[in-house]
Amino acid sequence: YPNHSYCCAFSAVHRKIGLLLSHCVSSFDLSSLVRSMAVIHEIQQVNAAGFLPGLRLGYLLCDTCSYASKALLNAEHMLAFNRSNHLECDNSDFRPAVKVVLGARYSQVTIALAKLLNVYMVPLVGHRASTSPELSDKLLHPAVIRTVPSDIHQTKAIASIMSYYDWNWVGVVYGDDDYGKAAFQSFLWDAEENGVCLSYQETLHHYLDHSQNDRRIQQVAEVIRSSRAQVVLLILKAELVELLFKEMLKTNTSRVWIASDVWSRSSAIAQMDGINEVGDILGFTFVSFRSQSFDDFLTNLTVTEGGYNFFIEEYKNLRSNCSAECGSSNPPSKCVDLLKYACDSSYSPDQKDDYLLKATDTSEPFSHRVAVWAVAHALKKLLRCNSSSCSGEVDFPPWKLLQELKNIRFEFENQMYFFDKNGDFVNGYDLILWEKHGSGRRFQKFGKYSILYNRIELDGKEFTWLSTENSRCSESCRPGWVKKILNISCCYTCIEYVQDCKTCPNETWSLKGWTHCRPRSEFFLRWTEPHPLTMIAAAAFGVLLLLVILVIFLVYRNSLPMKQAEVRLSCVMMAGLAVSFASVVLFMGRPTVHICRARQTMYAMGFTLCVSCILVKAYRTFLAFLPFGQLLHKRLHKLYKPPVIIVVLTSLQAVICLLWLIFDSPDVDDTPPSAQSMRKVLECKEGNTYIGFGIMLGYIALLALIGFLLAFKGRKVPQEFSETGYIIFSMLMYLFVWVCFIPVYITSAEDGTRVQASAILVSSYGIIFCHFLPKCYAALWASKSDTIEKVLDRWRAKSDKEDGDGATPSSERRVTLSTTSTSSFLWCSETQSTITSWLSDVSCDAVYFPHLPSRPGTVVTKRTRSLSL
Repeated sequence: YPNHSYCCAFSAVHRKIGLLLSHCVSSFDLSSLVRSMAVIHEIQQVNAAGFLPGLRLGYLLCDTCSYASKALLNAEHMLAFNRSNHLECDNSDFRPAVKVVLGARYSQVTIALAKLLNVYMVPLVGHRASTSPELSDKLLHPAVIRTVPSDIHQTKAIASIMSYYDWNWVGVVYGDDDYGKAAFQSFLWDAEENGVCLSYQETLHHYLDHSQNDRRIQQVAEVIRSSRAQVVLLILKAELVELLFKEMLKTNTSRVWIASDVWSRSSAIAQMDGINEVGDILGFTFVSFRSQSFDDFLTNLTVTEGGYNFFIEEYKNLRSNCSAECGSSNPPSKCVDLLKYACDSSYSPDQKDDYLLKATDTSEPFSHRVAVWAVAHALKKLLRCNSSSCSGEVDFPPWKLLQELKNIRFEFENQMYFFDKNGDFVNGYDLILWEKHGSGRRFQKFGKYSILYNRIELDGKEFTWLSTENSRCSESCRPGWVKKILNISCCYTCIEYVQDCKTCPNETWSLKGWTHCRPRSEFFLRWTEPHPLTMIAAAAFGVLLLLVILVIFLVYRNSLPMKQAEVRLSCVMMAGLAVSFASVVLFMGRPTVHICRARQTMYAMGFTLCVSCILVKAYRTFLAFLPFGQLLHKRLHKLYKPPVIIVVLTSLQAVICLLWLIFDSPDVDDTPPSAQSMRKVLECKEGNTYIGFGIMLGYIALLALIGFLLAFKGRKVPQEFSETGYIIFSMLMYLFVWVCFIPVYITSAEDGTRVQASAILVSSYGIIFCHFLPKCYAALWASKSDTIEKVLDRWRAKSDKEDGDGATPSSERRVTLSTTSTSSFLWCSETQSTITSWLSDVSCDAVYFPHLPSRPGTVVTKRTRSLSL
């Protein structure tokens, strides 16, 4: 079989075994052959059991040679990209013959392969050494799932075992590929949490044929020899570990070696010459079980009838040729490893042969076997199979199979398996000891690590490790003595305690009289606390209330109250209020610089938009009902352009916010707490000078004040013809809230976030209750029989009553109905008179007003731009 790594692809129909003819540089690898045979064996088991009635699984086996470029070439061959030059922007209906890909062995290759398969959403089932944490990121690799845990769990297990044996001074050697770098970074975090420090950290090139490999291995070996640390973690490929061990054996250097999952069950290293002289080896491997059925399959290794398997043929030819060299003092290099395990000159390709059972660990490919059954169970659900047939479509797009794989739960070898939210297995690790056995080593399980409970469970047997005293950089100080840190991390000497205060490490503090440092507790509005939850609920309810009001406005848009309220302007106001409510959510949670900037900008723009609309409404009433000279009225009327006014006023606020963000931007307050406080308040600081913050709020207040004054000027206009009362009350409430906000905000430094969020909610609800809800009430429950004539009759009756009570004579009273805008008024071509939008449902013929009072003294004057009564 292939060298080092492979990928195997399934199709949902029967296909012959095929291969991509291309030879790898390195020698034939028995472990890789056994792993590929495990996949083939389980496929045959699925087919023989009739697990998918009426269907048979086929496969295509390709060798990646541990190179990403070769893996991509294999994937192209599998998906038959070369048959078509047409690329689709939407691949949701892409239906290749290959439905799922298994592999590759190493994370570096799997990551490259995943980037291609993600485009077509072809499931990529990783196993064994494809454990890089990067593959758990479903944003980067949505099509990847794995039958092994991520390395973030393995490094936690490694740091835990180091802490258990009190090894706090260790060395690390890792590969420079994606797997090695990610695993090392994860180990650094876990080591710090467990009090483990690094004596050194070295890297090796992961490409085996790298020109500097031999020299670099010698350099790393020299670092290991010269260090006092006796425990070394190796996050490397098995081939690199073997080369490093050979270099260490040249000087008879022994250490305690901790093996990552990549080489923890490497039979080649376990049987290498001199392996018993390198020291103690313990490792972490995936939970696995041996299968008698698979062992029998390897003993009777044959090609599937009707198919062809180049790797089996190559293995048998190699066995035959090397058997002839049995007993030779100088066998060919390709036969050295094979003759190490067994020397049988009478070997025949047709006879039973247990050579692979002796030369490899047949329990190692357990994750490969589980991967096949995971695919089989997902197919059974997708194809809707029962005991006799499968009714689903066989030629399905691969993304459908990916969906089923993520959600399946199935039992295999009396264990339950499923994928977590990151698409990984969480079935833990076995701890194994490389026990001396003759001239080689054998794997002995001595414990396990539980991912779900994050703890190590040993079998109870204690081991006498190689001397590891030097893997504790310093002994603990006895009471009354303190640590004096040396220039190397985690190393110190103990000196007698004197009454001198020491500086606490970063992010910690000590109060007066304390003998230790503690992290300060962080305070901010957490999502789970009652007050933030209450404010978020209030903001959500406000948005919901706006949606209900919007529906009412649209349904009753032709009613008299809604015409008076200007539905289009009201909808823009609602949008602005919705943005203001949404900004309240950003006041909760841990603050960041982006959140600090976004929440103020959202509130400023949203509320400015709303107040601008209110100002337009107030200006409309101001123009329509208050008497002006004809020339002044004409000039003021030219200024009434609602869209322009709203855009200009809102744009001015945008300019203010932009200048604020550029010159004095909000940020997270980094002011340290007081010396005798263990509480660190995390909150936003609205700039260094607060000038931008003040101008932003002052601009909104100015618009609100102008709207209030315009509405107050027209307060005596009848409510049927204006919204002055609603505008006055809503603006008064806003101004009152924010006038109260300023002193409270200044005096309550730690509660500034709560205060502003509460102020936004109160002022927003003030506009809803004072401005929108009365209109909704009038539209839903007020008299549906109101007409313009009835409104004018009521107005006339009120006028008569005032006359009877000695009010100003009607001859001295003049009310002017003036034009406002082309969108709000209808024109009568005969008289060039205008009438306001809430009278716009009356035709020009009805402007006659037959019920107007005909008492002496009533003057009716027609103007070019207005109608006066």
